[in-house]
Order: sequence, then structure tokens, then C-alpha cells
Amino acid sequence: LRNYCLECGKFHDAQFILDSIGVPTCECGGTIKPDVVLYEEPLDEEVIDNALEKIVNAKVLIVAGTSLTVQPAASFVSYFRGNYLIIINKESTSLDKYATLVFHESVGDVLDEALKDM
Repeated sequence: LRNYCLECGKFHDAQFILDSIGVPTCECGGTIKPDVVLYEEPLDEEVIDNALEKIVNAKVLIVAGTSLTVQPAASFVSYFRGNYLIIINKESTSLDKYATLVFHESVGDVLDEALKDM
């Protein structure tokens, strides 16, 4: 739902995109893209550093909805030093054997069930 101009950095909501014809462009003339990392785009170094700091200091890490095969994100789990690693993924992953809990189910189903108990 967040989109930004590649030229000036201004954010645009989903309605702006829906009302656009063709490739959405900003008032400045720049192309607008979703605020996500697309395949083969570089990750923001500040975001990576912040994520790794949080992972290093976490007591519990929940890894959900990923096969843990796409780098560099898949390697982030190796920074975890906490007590409880929880993996939620429909298919098995290479880190299942190291996890405290593993759920081979949909993320939505597991989280829905967990929320019922809260």
C-alpha cells in the first residue's frame, strides 16, 4: 500500500496508483514504485543493519513463510543467539532441525490458532 517516487522520494497511497493510467508517475515526473524490494534489487544497508541488530538481541525469533533459500535474507537467521527459534512454513527448511518449534502449515492458520489461545 506504500509507493514512492524514484526521483524525489515522495510517498503515494494506493488510491493514487489505482487512479493512474499506465506506469504511475509523480508530479515531479519520476516513476513511482511499490515500497518493497523487488527481485534482484539491492537491500538498503541501514535496514539490514537494523534487522541484524534486532535478530542478535532477540530472545525469540519467528521465521514465517519462507523456504530460507533466497540470500542474503536466508542467512540472517544465523545471527540469532536467543533461546527459541520458531519456523512456520508449509514446506520443510534447512533450519528445521535447529528450531525449537516447527509448523509445516500456512502462516495464517498457525497465527489464527495462536491468537485463539491468547
